[in-house]
Amino acid sequence: MTDQAVDTDSVRLTDDPAQEDRFLGRTRELKELRADIERAGLDTLSGRKAPRARVLLVAGRPGSGRTALAAELAEKVADGYPDGVLRARLSEPDGTRVPVGRLARDLLTALGRTAPPGAGEDDLSDELRTALTGRRALLLLDDAADAEQVDALLPDSPGCLVVAVSEGPLTGIADVRPCTLGGLDAKSAVELIQRRIGSVRITVDPRAAESLVEECQGRPAALELAGGWLAARPKAAVADLAKQLHAETDESDPVARVLKLVHAALPSAAARMLRLLSLAPAGLVDPHTASALAGCSVGNARTALDDLVALGALRPLDSPLPEYEVPGCLHPLLAALARTQDRPAELQLARARMLERTVRLLQSCRAITETDSAQAREKLLGMPRALRFDTPRAAAEWLRVRRPALLASARLAVADGELDTLARRLMSQLVRAMVAHVGTQAAAPDLYGIHRLVLDVADRRDLPRERAAALLNLADLDARTGRTAEALVRYRAALDAGREANDPYATGRAMESVGGAHLELGDYDRAADWFGRALAQRLARDERADAARLYGRTAAAHTYAGRYGEALRNWRAAVAGHRRTGDVAAQARALSELARVQEYAGRPEESLRTCQEAVEWARRAEDLRLQAALHLRLADTLEHLGDPVAAGLHRSQGDRLLDDGAGDRPAAGPEGDSQAEHRSNTYEIRSVPAED
Repeated sequence: MTDQAVDTDSVRLTDDPAQEDRFLGRTRELKELRADIERAGLDTLSGRKAPRARVLLVAGRPGSGRTALAAELAEKVADGYPDGVLRARLSEPDGTRVPVGRLARDLLTALGRTAPPGAGEDDLSDELRTALTGRRALLLLDDAADAEQVDALLPDSPGCLVVAVSEGPLTGIADVRPCTLGGLDAKSAVELIQRRIGSVRITVDPRAAESLVEECQGRPAALELAGGWLAARPKAAVADLAKQLHAETDESDPVARVLKLVHAALPSAAARMLRLLSLAPAGLVDPHTASALAGCSVGNARTALDDLVALGALRPLDSPLPEYEVPGCLHPLLAALARTQDRPAELQLARARMLERTVRLLQSCRAITETDSAQAREKLLGMPRALRFDTPRAAAEWLRVRRPALLASARLAVADGELDTLARRLMSQLVRAMVAHVGTQAAAPDLYGIHRLVLDVADRRDLPRERAAALLNLADLDARTGRTAEALVRYRAALDAGREANDPYATGRAMESVGGAHLELGDYDRAADWFGRALAQRLARDERADAARLYGRTAAAHTYAGRYGEALRNWRAAVAGHRRTGDVAAQARALSELARVQEYAGRPEESLRTCQEAVEWARRAEDLRLQAALHLRLADTLEHLGDPVAAGLHRSQGDRLLDDGAGDRPAAGPEGDSQAEHRSNTYEIRSVPAED
C-alpha cells in the first residue's frame, strides 16, 4: 500500500491496493476474518447498539506473516471504509512500546487534524476518538504490545474497524475476534520459494522442497531467507539447504536458523553490515546510514543494501528516496549477532559514526536554505558532494521522508543517559533544520518531544545549563498553545537552573519570560516587577539592545495597569535606547507606542507630534505596515482634535499603503506587549555555542 497522506513516525494513510499475486495462502484465515467483520457482536445479540469499533486480532509469532495477512485483509475490505486505512506500529523494532501519545498524535496528523504540542496522552486519545466520530475508517495496529495500548486507540465509532496484530491475546478488550497463525500450507510455502529460485530445482526434487518447508516450519520469514540463499547460489540443490538446516541444532526458531546460515555465508564486510543494521534508528535504513555504520562509501552501501534485499534480509520501502526497513522478526536476531561477534567499542564507534553523519546531513539540509549567507554557502561547498543537497526542495523532501528515522535518532542519542557533545549537536541541528524547512508552528509537536528528551537527560545527569535551555524551550511552546500557567512554572524552574549554572543569558531570558507569563495572566504588577529585574541585569551587562526592548515591555505592563506616567518614562527610555543602537525600525515602533500612551493619558497634541515623528522613522525603516498603522492613528487623533480634512488625508494614505502591500489592517493592541513576538526566537536558546 502506498501513502495517501503525510508520512509520520509510525502512521500511514493508505488506499492504493497492492498487486493481487504478491500474497500467498491464508485463504481460510482471510475468509474467517472477513466473516468476523459481519458477524453480530455481543452487544448486538443483547439488543444494545455497539458502542465501539469492531476489533479483529491477527496473532502469531514474528515472522509468521501476521502483518502481511492484516495488510491483505485491509486491502480487501478497504472499499467499505471510505475514510481511509490508518496504519500504526505500536512497538519499536527492539520491542519497546511506542507511547500512546505519539501514536495518537501521528494518527491525528494522518487524518489532517492537529493537537497542541505537549498535550497529554488522555487528551490526545480523546481528540483521536472525536476525529473518528461518525467516520468509517480502518485502523491497522501492527505489533501491539498489550491490550491497554490498543484500547487507548479504539474509536468509539461503530462504523470503524480495528485490525490488531500481536504475538498473543488482547485480554481485556471485549468481543475481540482472534485469528491465530501457524505456518503456511505446504503448497503456498513451496510456491513462495519457487518465486525466488524458479521452478527447475523444485521440479527435479519436490520432496527436498517439502523437506525445506518442514525445516522452516512454514514460516514466511524463514522461507524468504531460504529462497534468497538459494537464489544467490544457482548451483546449490534444495536438498543441500534442507540438510544444513536439519543439522543446525543450536537454534529451535526456524527464522534464527536460516538467518544464521545466511549470515555465515556472507563475505565478512557484508555480514558485518547486516549485523550493524540492528543499530539503525527505528529499523529504517538509507545508504547514508549503512555507509556510516559500516565505514564504507555511500555507493558501496547502496549496492550492499540491494544485495541484502535480494537475500530477503531487508525490505525496500515505497519511498521517493532509497530507503529500507529491517524486518521486525530479524531485528532482535541481528542485535544478538552483533553483541556476540562485535566488540562493544566497535558498536559504540559505529553508532557514533551514524549519528555524526546524521548531524552533517542536517547541517547541509539547513544550510541550503540560507542562500543569502556567504558563510553558509562556503560551509556547504566545503562538505563532501555526497552530503550536499542540490536544491532546498530536495533537502525538504529528505527531511520529510527521513523524519521518523531522525526523531528516532534523537531518542537513540540520549537513550543511554549521556548528553555528550554529539547528542547536543544532533538535537540542535535537528531543531534548526525543522524550523528552517517546516516552520516553528508546524514543527512544534516534534520540537516539544526533542526538548523533553534533553530535559529528561539533563535531570538524570544533573546538568543545570541544559536543564535551563530545555525548560525555556518547553515553556515557550506551552505559552504558544495557551498553557500559560504551566509555562510560568517551567519559566521559574528555568530561572533556578540558570542561576545554578551561573548562566546569565538563561537567567535573564527566564526572568523576562516570567514577566511575560504574568502579563498574559493579567498580573501587571508582577509583570512589571519581573521585567524590571531582567532590565537591571541587561543594564549591568551593558546589553543595550535587550535593555531597550525591556524598557518597552515594562512600559506595556504599566500601560495595561493604567500607570501612564511610568509607561511614558519607559517608552521614552526605549526610544533613546533604540536610537543609540541604531535600530531604526525598533525606534519607529517605540515612538508609535509612546504616541499611543500619550493619547491614553489625554495628551492628544503630544501624541500627534510623536506620531508624526514615528511616521518619518517608519518611512526610513521601509516598514509599510507600521506606516499604515501610524497614518490611521494620526487620522483618529486629528478627528479627536477636530480636523476631519487632515484626518481623511491620513486615512486615505493608510489605506493606500495597505493596498500597496502592507497586509491586513493592523491590530489595535500595544506592540510591545506581544508574548508571541518575544517568543519568535525561541529555538535560538543554546547552552553551548552553536556548532554549524
